[in-house]
Amino acid sequence: MDAHARLEPRAAAILGALLADAASLGLHWLYDPERIAQIEKNRGLVFLQPDASDYADTRGYFAHGAKTAGDASAYGEISWLMLRHLAQHQAFNRVQYQAEYCTHFGPGGAYIGYVDSPTRQTLHRLLTLKPEEFPEISGADDDQFSALAALPPLVATHTGSQQSLAGKVELVVRLTHDNDMAIAAAQYTSAVLWQVLDGDPVTQALKDALPHAGQTLAPLVEEALNAARLDSAVLAKRFGSACHVPEGVPIIAHLAQHVSDYRSAIEENIRIGGDSCGRSIMLGAIVAASTAQRQELSGGIPLVWMARYRKLVAAAEACARL
Repeated sequence: MDAHARLEPRAAAILGALLADAASLGLHWLYDPERIAQIEKNRGLVFLQPDASDYADTRGYFAHGAKTAGDASAYGEISWLMLRHLAQHQAFNRVQYQAEYCTHFGPGGAYIGYVDSPTRQTLHRLLTLKPEEFPEISGADDDQFSALAALPPLVATHTGSQQSLAGKVELVVRLTHDNDMAIAAAQYTSAVLWQVLDGDPVTQALKDALPHAGQTLAPLVEEALNAARLDSAVLAKRFGSACHVPEGVPIIAHLAQHVSDYRSAIEENIRIGGDSCGRSIMLGAIVAASTAQRQELSGGIPLVWMARYRKLVAAAEACARL
């Protein structure tokens, strides 16, 4: 019996992002699709215990030796931090969020694990200041995928117009990523998720949101949407599989368009390799929300995946408070 959770679309978007990240952790930053295929044949793809031997003598970076299967990457921790913030305050508070960000990721904080360059630079700017001195723009000039990690809870809980959402998205992203490409990627993916949550089919949302992607990113996303169904190796070769949003956002769009069920979308994303956790946040949110909107229980988040996510109870309680 293949049991799936039935969730309200906004809760599905939030949990879909968190679970997709945790599911991808075991093979995160492994850039060898052939090695990934071998591992899948022997052990599967999702919720694997990070193992340095999987990365031996091949292209990859083993970053999660301190993690356990079911843990979140740093991306998932950012998404969780935003969810917790919104559940506690019932609205986004910039200064309070920056303070919580420093407490969580800074020295002595709850987070233990790999910290990327934009996070380090953001902490460097904020930790020497008092909260009342925090600037509205505190991020690094960087377009890595952590720029999108806070978006699913932010979009799912937004009750105003799409125009006001766009302003909120830019504010949040520039707290950690003061970079126009990161903003364009955030505006595009958040617009897609917003439209899906508003009831639009995902294929329509992916196309209608293209004006939000900007002059550089939009043609890449459009190419990915217009392409016939590609296999994982072709996707990685054409667009790249590293940590930068111009590489990963077209892949997110392509997978969301062609793979309609949640499990298959997340597994195909892992097969592509590279920054699978980075891509998984918005991919998981969009596909989970779309499935929930269509009320297709068989294509939703597998219950066994939910059971494997180590922060499920806390995340579910936070969703209930929103």
